[in-house]
Amino acid sequence: MSTATRGRPPAPVPGRPPASGSGRPSVFGVLTALVGVFLLYLTVPGVGPAVRAARADGVPGHFTAREVTCVRHPGHESCTWTGEFRSGDGTIHRRGVALYGSDRESLRPGQVTAAVDVGRPYRVYGPGGSREWVFTALLLAAGLGLLAHPFVRARRGA
Repeated sequence: MSTATRGRPPAPVPGRPPASGSGRPSVFGVLTALVGVFLLYLTVPGVGPAVRAARADGVPGHFTAREVTCVRHPGHESCTWTGEFRSGDGTIHRRGVALYGSDRESLRPGQVTAAVDVGRPYRVYGPGGSREWVFTALLLAAGLGLLAHPFVRARRGA
């Protein structure tokens, strides 16, 4: 440091706002963190079931198809079979559950297929599990990123 610049604040960098020095996040930063907390609030309870569904870790049994329900979107149709689930040992019998990953062509009324109950209230899964954990992981990462972003930014600016 030369004697001419000693005691003076550093010159501002072009294109970058000067640091406030307070180290506190802005109002936008606080709102960003709140959105992150909300995403975590929605996502965290579903982490356990998503992992169990991915691994098909639950009570094995059989799903009996009763009815297919379809929703049409522009250029796309999404169908799901609903029916009943009965555990292999006969202790669990649930009606009105959907078989995750089923579509219009995968079953027909009255057809029985292997399924696993992972504890979701209205859904059972095939023995191969599911990939819905990917969406859950993305939401979890987004929530953590939004929560941390204003604080990391405030720390860098301090």
